[in-house]
Amino acid sequence: MAKGNFVSDIEEMRRRARLHLEDGAKTAGYELDVKTAIALLNDAVATELVCVLRYKFHAIMATGINSESVRKEFEAHASEEQGHMELLAQRINQLGGKPDLNPANISTRAASEYVEGDNLIEMIKENLVAERIAIDNYRAMIKFFGEKDPTTRTMLEQILAKEEEHANDMHDLLVAHEGRPMLRN
Repeated sequence: MAKGNFVSDIEEMRRRARLHLEDGAKTAGYELDVKTAIALLNDAVATELVCVLRYKFHAIMATGINSESVRKEFEAHASEEQGHMELLAQRINQLGGKPDLNPANISTRAASEYVEGDNLIEMIKENLVAERIAIDNYRAMIKFFGEKDPTTRTMLEQILAKEEEHANDMHDLLVAHEGRPMLRN
């Protein structure tokens, strides 16, 4: 693009930036249906909240001779999941939406389930299942947002990396506490 054309494009950007100030960060260049984007992000908020609650419950209820290190892992994951929820809620706000934190709506929108488990092994397994669901869900969301919303995509990629780390942590705990072999090739 020649510099002359770029300068005229900047002038147009400046003009458009003054329009619709009530839209905040969402400009006319936003290529997705914003209501769909916000709905997907609110579903992810619900999923993260369910994960926070499940990890918190597991941290409190973990018992047994080897439970202290597992309890600490559950607590750390609960904190990180809450951070994910806050990032998602902030992005919803940036897009002009309202994060849905209503407890009555959370379990119906969450991709993962709140399963307590009766012992340490079951708790670890339930958290591994939830992390695997989150991984697939975030991958699908990343494809949806793609190049049309790189800000959200980048945020989701960061969350996905942490969810993959969580799944690996849960797998390692399962191997350590159940005595099963490591990951298959």
